Amino acid sequence: MVRPSGIAHRGYAGVAPENSVAGAVHAASHDATTMIEIDVQPAACGTPVVIHDTTLTGRRDGRPLTDATGVVWETSLETLTASHILGTKETVPTLQGLLEALPETVGVNIELKNPGCDPTELRVGEALNADTRADRQQVWQPFVERVVADCEAFDGEVLFSTFCEGALAAARACTPRYGAAVLIWDDLEAGLELARRYDCEAIHPPRNVIAGTALVDTAYAGFPAGEPDIDILEAAHEAGRAVNVWTVETWQQAAQLEAAGVDGLIAEYPGVLEWDRDDTR
Repeated sequence: MVRPSGIAHRGYAGVAPENSVAGAVHAASHDATTMIEIDVQPAACGTPVVIHDTTLTGRRDGRPLTDATGVVWETSLETLTASHILGTKETVPTLQGLLEALPETVGVNIELKNPGCDPTELRVGEALNADTRADRQQVWQPFVERVVADCEAFDGEVLFSTFCEGALAAARACTPRYGAAVLIWDDLEAGLELARRYDCEAIHPPRNVIAGTALVDTAYAGFPAGEPDIDILEAAHEAGRAVNVWTVETWQQAAQLEAAGVDGLIAEYPGVLEWDRDDTR
C-alpha cells in the first residue's frame, strides 16, 4: 500500500506557530512532509500575507492570534509583518518571504482564503451560476494574480486550494502552471461539480466524509454524523483526482484514512504520519 502524502496544516500548527516561517521550515524538515499548507489574504496594499483569520484578534486555546488588532486586508503591510504570532517571536510573513525560506524539495499548498472582502460574500462551498461566478471571479482576480506572481520564483510544487468558486475561476484564468483543489464544506455534490468544472487535480474533503471509516460517526466541518450519501473517495479516484483529507489530528484518524486509500493527510502534527501500523505494541 502506498502511504499518503503528509501535508503540514498551517505548518503543523499543533507543534509550531501557525502560518509562520519558522513553523513552515520546521515542517519541511520532517521526512514525512510532502507539502506545507498555508493560508493567504491581502494586506491593505494588496501584498499577499500568510494568515488564516479575518481579523488579527482571533484566539488559539486562550492565546491571542497576534498582538495587533484590525481586519487583515485593512491593515498596513508594515503593521502585519511586525505582528507577533501567538505570543512568539514569529511575525506574520508575506507569501514571498515564506516561499523564499522553504527548500524546493517540499511543495506548498496555498489556500486562497479571502481576496479582501466581507466573509459573507465569499459563497463558501457553493457551485455558482454563470453570472454570479463571473462576478466572484472579478472580485478574486487581482489578488490571485498577486499570489501567482509571488509563486513564480519558487521551483517547488504549488497547489492552490479554496472553498470558493470565484478563487478557483481566477486561479485557472491566471495560469495552467499550478494545480488546483476544491476544499469541501457541507456539500459533497457541489465539491464534485466544482472539481469537474475546473478539472481540478485534487479534492480536499473533511475527515468525516470518507465512507467506511468510523470517522463518519462524528459531526464535523458542516457535515452531520452518519455515512455519507456519496463515496467521495471513489468518485474522485474514478475521475483521476487525488483526495487529501483535512484536518487529521491523531494517529488513529491517520490509520483509518490510510486504510481507506486517501492520497494525502492534511495534518496538525507530524507524528500522526510516522506511526508504524505493523507495530503491535
